[in-house]
Amino acid sequence: RGGRADPRQRGPRMVPTTGVAAPERLLRRLEWTVVRRLDGRLQGDYRTIFRGTGVDFRDLREYEPGDDLRHIDWNVTARTDVPFVREYTEDRELTAWLLLDRSASMAFGPTDRPKHTVLLELATTLALVLARGGNRVGAVLYGDGVDRTVPPRQGRDQVLRIARELLADAPTAGHPTDLGGLLRAALGMARQRSLIVIVSDFVTTPGWERPLGLLARRHDVVAIQLVDPREHDLPEAGLIALTDPETGEHVLVDTGDAEFRSRLWELAQARQRQLEAVAAHAGIALHPVSTDEDLVGALLRMARLRSKWRR
Repeated sequence: RGGRADPRQRGPRMVPTTGVAAPERLLRRLEWTVVRRLDGRLQGDYRTIFRGTGVDFRDLREYEPGDDLRHIDWNVTARTDVPFVREYTEDRELTAWLLLDRSASMAFGPTDRPKHTVLLELATTLALVLARGGNRVGAVLYGDGVDRTVPPRQGRDQVLRIARELLADAPTAGHPTDLGGLLRAALGMARQRSLIVIVSDFVTTPGWERPLGLLARRHDVVAIQLVDPREHDLPEAGLIALTDPETGEHVLVDTGDAEFRSRLWELAQARQRQLEAVAAHAGIALHPVSTDEDLVGALLRMARLRSKWRR
């Protein structure tokens, strides 16, 4: 369940807001290091990652000078050697909800990049990209319960507000996560068909499977799983004390025991297969993103997988 080393060995804690980039500085950094690189790789077309319900495909036709290059259907073009573009009905406004897990297990990871830092960067990037297209973006921050709700709005100020809320608090400690509570809250908030992006490590008590299925039937759901390699692949460091951040349970383990490391790996793989099966049953894909992974690479991989999943 995402245990972590004792205070003498562990690092990650959310530092005060004064010690990290302010929301405006965070946005500028992400625009330069992530969004600009995505623009270069995806030519500004984010539909394969984020869009599923806001634009309705109508027909294909041959390309004409002046057509938007982002609407070229490259698969058809490659098969026919003639450029074709996709035609869409009127581009309706998209409403997106970011469901953000702020539970104690999200503090796990390297000192400089625990899972809650990846969540901060990922959620802010998603909000930036969606807001640039004129879409309404909201967020739900969830720890022991719904800690904060940011109602959907448009514009850069809305992205700043979401980033500010994420920078304000550390992940909630001391209680097992009930991810089902977050999903049930979203069912009540998202009245019209929306894009729902869940960002969590999916370390949770049972009972979240049914609300996930209900969400997926009503909305376009993207499930992003934040992981850290040390959760299933401990280094050989002798005896170390681990603490479950959500229950407070302590355990002393011998990381030099090859059989223990093998069992830990097998349990992690079984849990991952179960998570993927739950997501597949709901009709969605699970997108793992690691704390040691480049964010642009993760988003590009997500784009390819979502495009393949929809075919």
